[in-house]
Amino acid sequence: MNILHKKGHSQSLKKLTVLKKEKVISKNTAGLYLHIPFCKQACHYCNFHFSTSLKHKEQMVDAIIQEIALQKDYLKGQPLHSIYFGGGTPSLLSQNDLERIFNAIAKHHTILEDAEITLEANPDDLDEVKLAAFQQTPINRLSIGIQSFSEEDLRFMNRAHNALEAANCIELAQAAGFHHLTVDLIYGSPTTSDEIWQNNIDKVLAYDIPHISCYCLTVEPKTALDYMVRTGKATDTDEEQSARQFEMLMQRLTAAGYDHYEISNFAKPGAYARHNSSYWLGAHYLGIGPAAHTFNGHSRQWNVANNAKYIKAIAQNNIPAEIEQLTKAQQFNEYIMTSLRTIWGTDIKKLNSIDPNMTQDFLQHSHSYQEEGLLKEKEGIYTLTTQGKLLADRIAMELFIEE
Repeated sequence: MNILHKKGHSQSLKKLTVLKKEKVISKNTAGLYLHIPFCKQACHYCNFHFSTSLKHKEQMVDAIIQEIALQKDYLKGQPLHSIYFGGGTPSLLSQNDLERIFNAIAKHHTILEDAEITLEANPDDLDEVKLAAFQQTPINRLSIGIQSFSEEDLRFMNRAHNALEAANCIELAQAAGFHHLTVDLIYGSPTTSDEIWQNNIDKVLAYDIPHISCYCLTVEPKTALDYMVRTGKATDTDEEQSARQFEMLMQRLTAAGYDHYEISNFAKPGAYARHNSSYWLGAHYLGIGPAAHTFNGHSRQWNVANNAKYIKAIAQNNIPAEIEQLTKAQQFNEYIMTSLRTIWGTDIKKLNSIDPNMTQDFLQHSHSYQEEGLLKEKEGIYTLTTQGKLLADRIAMELFIEE
């Protein structure tokens, strides 16, 4: 069945996805992630898998379509509540590329009528022609990698777009009919003064974006930024600056009516990201493409992070993935790590369902964080306080169960 013609089609994918706080993800549905491993140029901070050569793009699309067929039974018939094109830079795909991929998905999976279908896009790709092409596909949500509206920030990060494109692409997307938008911003860069960060927040609020993701700049190993810091060509990040700008962010966005529903994510009521929420809430998802990850509750697997090896293996009808069966401790720790970051919190009932003895350990160790005002409990649900959010990763790790 061809799902590409939106108008008049019985399986309309154009509806705005609504994700309420009270009703999040059905246990009987799943997400699909597709990794598009191509970029125009390498951002200095990025440690995701990608190639700056588009030479084998068509072969990669063929391989992704073939893997969709090879993995068709993995989700055991669970319908898709979300489809997410990540990368890399999925906005480098043509309309034809997307149509071929969507037809393959529709052939092997049931897609819910109100499925959230997101494509990550770079500002420099979003001109009127490209946006019109995306409108001819089932994509109903764009995730735009703005990162900053400051020219100095963008040069430091080695982004492919400039400050003017960062602003214009939002207006173009909205004019093209894409109102279900999310944008990414980065704080904590050596070039991002508090004034610049305040200006970035002001600008994104002025565009009335329903969903905003904000990430602290980190120096990841083996990235260009890591090399620049080690060789003295760039200043390292400052923890006090990052914490201060995170606090500015929380204050401004919550005051503007956004729910801070995950450490890095803010949304207006009804605009929570369905796909990413499925990760945080332990729903099953299938990852397609090189370096893509897959999870079914009791095991995780990840494809080889090498384009040539991926294409060759898929051509031979082999899925080039490593599989790890999760122990109870790993399931317990993974749930703490993801749930504690969210508005829904860590549920003692869920912990007990994994292992009651481990749950007792959690209760014992969480008490000190409650006394410090970093963690709060209500009806068996543990959530971070505003101050606790500044230390989310550390608190989660200290609550882990050792194997």
